[in-house]
Amino acid sequence: MNAIECRELVKVYDEGGAEYKALRGVSFAVEKGEFVSIMGPSGCGKSTLLNILGLLDRATAGHYLLDGNDVSRLSDNERSLVRRKKIGFIFQSYNLLPRISSLDNVCLPMGYNGMPRAQAKEKARELLVSVGLSHKIHKPPLQLSGGERQRVAIARALANGPAIILADEPTGNLDSASSAEIMELLKKFNAEGMTLIIVTHDPGVAAKANRIIRVKDGALADS
Repeated sequence: MNAIECRELVKVYDEGGAEYKALRGVSFAVEKGEFVSIMGPSGCGKSTLLNILGLLDRATAGHYLLDGNDVSRLSDNERSLVRRKKIGFIFQSYNLLPRISSLDNVCLPMGYNGMPRAQAKEKARELLVSVGLSHKIHKPPLQLSGGERQRVAIARALANGPAIILADEPTGNLDSASSAEIMELLKKFNAEGMTLIIVTHDPGVAAKANRIIRVKDGALADS
């Protein structure tokens, strides 16, 4: 069964009365447990596509199926619930709260999901150990390296047990050694059955995936 299926997705923005078509009839599917990279030049529509896949934005036209269910027309509240249960996000800039501990950063999404604090803290500890940060649990992101911050962000993305991880340039702010470590970590979770979709401009990162989807001018390009 497909984890994700996009059917003729179109996204149009109104820019001061002029229409800009960011996506032009994009169709593809991602199987459960697959690792896919989305590549393309700046402004090609790949981040717009990722935001639609993550239910952070809506397509103007077309259909988006998540686990076989059409989520295109869900209300904002329904989309939020689906997003919290099924999808984890990793960002280039980490999006961590800089002055609270790594443990508390990972606890946050579990708190939003209603998990009791003690249970959330225990799970957050386990996740930080799983990403190799057992010795930095109580350190705030301000005291961590870029690679360590991204490990905290990965642990946070896994907090609510999502089936799908969406990563937007997850190695974009890292040196080559840290980038390689983060990719090995993501590959490990993918090998355990998690569906992984990464937007990247780095051919080396994209090559780690099972498949590359190339986007150009808002449409799928020939490989």
